[in-house]
Amino acid sequence: MSDHITLKVADGIGTITFNRPEARNALSEEMREGLSEYTHQMEFDTSVRCVVLRGAGGHFMAGGDIKVFKEREKLDPLERKAVIIRFIHDLHFAIYRMRKMPKPMICAVQGAAAGAGVSLVAACDMAIAAESAYFTLAYAKIGVNPDGSSTFFLPRTLGMKKTFEMMYLADRYDAKTALEMGLVNSVVADDELDAAIDKLARRLADGPTYAYARGKALLNSSLHETLESQLELEGYAIGDCMMTEDHIEGITAFIEKRAPVFKGR
Repeated sequence: MSDHITLKVADGIGTITFNRPEARNALSEEMREGLSEYTHQMEFDTSVRCVVLRGAGGHFMAGGDIKVFKEREKLDPLERKAVIIRFIHDLHFAIYRMRKMPKPMICAVQGAAAGAGVSLVAACDMAIAAESAYFTLAYAKIGVNPDGSSTFFLPRTLGMKKTFEMMYLADRYDAKTALEMGLVNSVVADDELDAAIDKLARRLADGPTYAYARGKALLNSSLHETLESQLELEGYAIGDCMMTEDHIEGITAFIEKRAPVFKGR
């Protein structure tokens, strides 16, 4: 795998890091391929119970690589369009894998989260931002529409009017504003980001993994199911959860007045 993206697995936590600091982690083909491959690995690695997505070198992701966009102008128009659509659809497949992954996926944001960077933050289950973080859907500045699932997740997170504002005006929003909009869960000082992410990841990795998986699937389905069908899905899901070792441990710990020790099964 390219060194544009790395994977580290330790103590139940998988960390995927975008690693093009010289380009503020602008999205490369290698990064897109790596994100798809690593999320697939994390889904089926039974030792991993939480996944962290972050960027190296002071930035999360500065969106698409404008230099690559310029180089594509040399291609025949039909070929250029085919290359662009294939690249975007491959990124979308990686995001689909993030959403279907039956484990919590959290995002550490510092510096730039632009374009596809905003989409990835929105697609993660939870996010913590450093005070230095800023967010922008800059697509309008280069005359294109948003991609990377932002038109799906942002209206459901920010509301339609705020999403239109972010999309049309392409303004920059600081971490405090992103918190107020609901794009991130909390904001910490830059030198506290690593500790805050480690604490959250550890808490989730020690949690009832199967219950998290069913809960995540239910939230995903709630975006398109009717009330009747969603209630039915909830019933089947909690029935399955109550068959797990973690459920037995949870109720035993409650009765014994102690903290539960979940095993993720």
